[in-house]
Amino acid sequence: MSEMKIQVNQADVAYREEGNGEPILLIHGFCGSLDYWDNIIDELARTHRVIALDLPGHGDSAVQENIKEIDQYATFIKDFIDVLKIEQVTMLGHSLGGYITLAFAEKYSNRLKGFSLIHSTGYPDSQEAKEGRDASANKIDTDGMEAFINGLVPKLFSPKHLESHQKEITEVKKIGYSTSPAGAKNALIAMKNRIDRRKIIEATDLPVLLIAGEEDQLIPSEKVFTASEKHIKQVLIHDVGHMGMYEAPKELIQAIIDFK
Repeated sequence: MSEMKIQVNQADVAYREEGNGEPILLIHGFCGSLDYWDNIIDELARTHRVIALDLPGHGDSAVQENIKEIDQYATFIKDFIDVLKIEQVTMLGHSLGGYITLAFAEKYSNRLKGFSLIHSTGYPDSQEAKEGRDASANKIDTDGMEAFINGLVPKLFSPKHLESHQKEITEVKKIGYSTSPAGAKNALIAMKNRIDRRKIIEATDLPVLLIAGEEDQLIPSEKVFTASEKHIKQVLIHDVGHMGMYEAPKELIQAIIDFK
């Protein structure tokens, strides 16, 4: 199905929807878009209603200047599913999308059937990481989005895949270029200021799926697998960096299907 747009908070939000059944909501990472999920949507849509959206200022969604904190992104997601008249979803968040998913689970757990963090963590930013967010915002201001994305994207993939996944790296860069500078900087502020939400993973009554990449240079597996309670399923995908949907889509699909 082609991309559609709806109004959320009087601003355009782009999304894609396929399939029927219980709804799954896919939330992309920083400087990504709903296109991140192209390799997995069709398979999941065989059995579920699959919805992917562009976060504010990403892809084809308008910037929403009042959204600069992770909690505000979570409320935006609630408003989004309200517009679509969806009562409950299973939410899968990649990286930044995982931070939003955890905030959503804390604020609106009654709207969830379960949730997944894909290459994401409940930890807050370290001081070094906070300084890195500021440096990234400065680089966007001084060098522009294209230069920033060109520096960022290769770090998202396993070093083993830099040669073999040139097509995928080029695609992810292209998606990144479409991010508005304001949208990227708002997301950087939100990630920098987010709180520790590891307790949400441990204490929730909902089913939780934690997916880590063995070669992830941004969020190593020990930062993903912060709890091992009965309701939590942990999946480590071998030879994968931060981009399982590009580096190992079949394994990612299987992990989600087994969870569902």
